[in-house]
Amino acid sequence: MPRLWRYGLVLSRQKHVADDLVQATCVRALERAGQFVAGTRLDRWLLTIMHSIWLNELRAQRVRQGQGFVDAEQALSFDGEALAQDQVLAAQVIKRVNALPEAQRETVFLAYVEGLSYKEIAEVLHIPVGTVMSRLAAARMKLAETAHSSGLLDKSSGERR
Repeated sequence: MPRLWRYGLVLSRQKHVADDLVQATCVRALERAGQFVAGTRLDRWLLTIMHSIWLNELRAQRVRQGQGFVDAEQALSFDGEALAQDQVLAAQVIKRVNALPEAQRETVFLAYVEGLSYKEIAEVLHIPVGTVMSRLAAARMKLAETAHSSGLLDKSSGERR
């Protein structure tokens, strides 16, 4: 459940919406339990269900707003100076990841937080593996650009300041 909730939070960026997504995912999974293939990963199946629910919600919101159907692609703790700097750096990284386009942000989350393989990410998001690789490459480039432009990394060596 924590993995589902984290993914719901990545998708929606709102705790109450993440809670609703988890609940809707569990309900749909129970309703469609017969569709689960024994021997496959339950977490991946649940992440796929949540992704589908989220896309449907986005489409419904856009229709309600008169925008029609749109393609879906479109606690600091201080224990010394080093820990404080690490926490600030982590907050900056999270801020930059959250600023990525939705498709890149969710792909980065599934790869680096949930540890899914490219193939697993492709299955969860219903996209080709090449698209996963492309999204991750674009996200890495964007994160590197923002890190360099903000002085987060030393421009000459690429190392953290």
